[in-house]
Formats: sequence, C-alpha cells, structure tokens
Amino acid sequence: MKEISTDRAPQAIGPYSQAIDAGDKIFTSGVIPVDPATGETVGETAQEQARQVFTNLKALLSDAGSGIDKVIKTVVFIKNMDDFAKINEVYAEFFSKPYPARSCVEVARLPKDVLIEVEAIAEK
Repeated sequence: MKEISTDRAPQAIGPYSQAIDAGDKIFTSGVIPVDPATGETVGETAQEQARQVFTNLKALLSDAGSGIDKVIKTVVFIKNMDDFAKINEVYAEFFSKPYPARSCVEVARLPKDVLIEVEAIAEK
C-alpha cells in the first residue's frame, strides 16, 4: 500500500491521504471543488463545482498512474438532490460508456460547505 500525494489536486485537510495505491487499484478520498493552487472553493453552482471536482479527480488519478477512464466505481455526495440532473450532465463530460458503477447520496453538509464531493476507485 502506498500513499498518493499531488499538488495538482486539493491537499488533505485532515489525517488522511489524497489517495492510496493498493497494487492494481487506486482508492481516492473524497475530492471537493477546491482550486489546488489557492485552496479556495471554485464555482457557486452545482455544475461549476462538479466540473472542478472531476478536473481535480482526473489530475489525482493521472498522478497516481491511473486515469479517469479507468474509474470503476464512484460515490457522489451532494448537498441537494435537486442538483442531480445538473451534476449528471457534467459527469457525462468526464465519463463514457461503460460508465463506472455509482452511488449518489444527499448529505446535510460537506467540508467547506461545498455542494459536491466525489470519491473513486480506479484500476491502475
């Protein structure tokens, strides 16, 4: 097991790793819509924030020796289920068939009060 750390994705804001290389798979922690260079939240709408999340996730997976095209499972946490369709539009910009397996849940609150957080499992 090996820790993955990159400055091209938001830094961990607690005692956890950005991702873990577990041999043939990469497991990411939750990725939020934060600009890795400034630490500031990007976007005010669910779509803007989702685009930043998937941009960050793509960079993290790339630096881990994987890629967004190798994602097999995602878990999407959203603040408001009314944003589900808007987030799906952005999701489809980053993923293609066969789409990863996915869970999506509405939660009361996310770190930094963002609207979306995504974790992923990818093949290496």
